[in-house]
Amino acid sequence: MTETTNMTRPVLVTGATGMTGSRILAQLRERGVPVRAASRSSEWRFDWAEPATWDTMLAGAGSVYLVQDDSDPRVPEFVERAVAHGVERVVQLSARGVDQPDYFEGVEGAPSHLRAEEAVRASGLEWTVLRPGWFAQNLSEGFLTDGARTGVMRLPVGEGAAAWIDVDDIAAVAAAALTEPGHHGRTYELSGPRALTLAEALAEISEVLGNPIRYEPVSAEEYVADLLAQGWPEEGARELVAALSAIRRGLESKVSPGVREALGREPRDFSAYAAEAFSRPPW
Repeated sequence: MTETTNMTRPVLVTGATGMTGSRILAQLRERGVPVRAASRSSEWRFDWAEPATWDTMLAGAGSVYLVQDDSDPRVPEFVERAVAHGVERVVQLSARGVDQPDYFEGVEGAPSHLRAEEAVRASGLEWTVLRPGWFAQNLSEGFLTDGARTGVMRLPVGEGAAAWIDVDDIAAVAAAALTEPGHHGRTYELSGPRALTLAEALAEISEVLGNPIRYEPVSAEEYVADLLAQGWPEEGARELVAALSAIRRGLESKVSPGVREALGREPRDFSAYAAEAFSRPPW
């Protein structure tokens, strides 16, 4: 297939208010690319649980950035609708390790992201799959923020390390794949340029803040209890523990070449991320 997406047609960005979607929107707008920011709270209302909202989003779109709803993944059906509406290109946010059995401890069967990848690849559309590791921004914007604020971060990851990926790099790869030739049929494994244990990552953040943040390793059951006390549903808590198990077992320490392959440059270092993220309000 040739890569001939008509960029006068808008790019539909699902998950537009999320970490990756919001950054992709900003980068596409900087390029002057017409966009549709789609989420339950965006101008273009999109809800995975309401398929009736899908057609309005897809009609006239030339390409799609696809972020599935993990609680109710309907990617195969959505991709069929995209094909019917004449969408030409899809860039899917998947996850590292989905193609490796037992990567996520305690998860049986194929992860939903892998089933989504299969639907995207079989669609006949131009496709690119992104498989990032752990987001660095989880420490400053995501579920790990409270630990950074209180000065104690309790996690069941032992002494495992992660090659934390800056979400700005994920967005840059996605924006390139959505608008440029050369990315069709590619699966990009995305990571930062080096692996850090949680203690090492927190030490770099502490240096920027001028306040120490301590890492406290806990067992999986202790962490589940912590999450339940915060109001998490048990299923969600155990899914997070399964995801974190990849760090504990050393699987997230691998440095992957996807950013360099897609953009021709090295990924942003964790120290640069920490210096920017933790030197501005509200930090």
